[in-house]
Amino acid sequence: MLMSETETIKVMIVDDHPLVRDGLKAGLLINSDMELVGEAGSGKEILALCQESLPDVILMDMVMPGMDGIETTRAVLREYPEVKIIVLTSFPEEDLVRRALEAGATGYLLKNVTIATLTNSIRSAYEGQSTFSPEATKVLVQAKTKSPGLWDDLSERECEVLALVVDGLSNEEIADKLVISPFTVKNHVSACISKLGAANRTQAATIAVEHRLIA
Repeated sequence: MLMSETETIKVMIVDDHPLVRDGLKAGLLINSDMELVGEAGSGKEILALCQESLPDVILMDMVMPGMDGIETTRAVLREYPEVKIIVLTSFPEEDLVRRALEAGATGYLLKNVTIATLTNSIRSAYEGQSTFSPEATKVLVQAKTKSPGLWDDLSERECEVLALVVDGLSNEEIADKLVISPFTVKNHVSACISKLGAANRTQAATIAVEHRLIA
């Protein structure tokens, strides 16, 4: 997805701490290509806000009262699958990273990132690319290297499909590029996810890059 010169990325913030939200707002609003269209202190609030103004990217806290970030991510994407969600949290634990990806999060960042890193991650998410903090990436790699060799039996075609997944292409775009049906692409993507022991296509792409499985 390429932005035009006048296009802005609509961003929403979900965090139960007003001070955190204020800091994020101050950092985001200095970017002319970003527009803050809402902020919420809970999962229920963000669901209501999405009905009023659909965002492009949501910055999602993990630990909140009531609906936590995992549950909120699932609820948002169930209703608005086109929205990109970046987890922004203080916790790099493997279980949280895995569950966030399974819920459909596009990225996973820790709250110690710089504003420059965060804004670049928002732009990447808007363009369909995943972004992970070094800590989250390390957790994913360590989890996968506990069972080495899971990817040894990737076929040549699966490697081709995986490379295009890493490039951020959708199943339909991959089908057009390889001149095969979207159904066949879906099967190849599922096979890649299974063989890599990943939770979803985003995690499969991360593993592929970290382990240099593709050219």
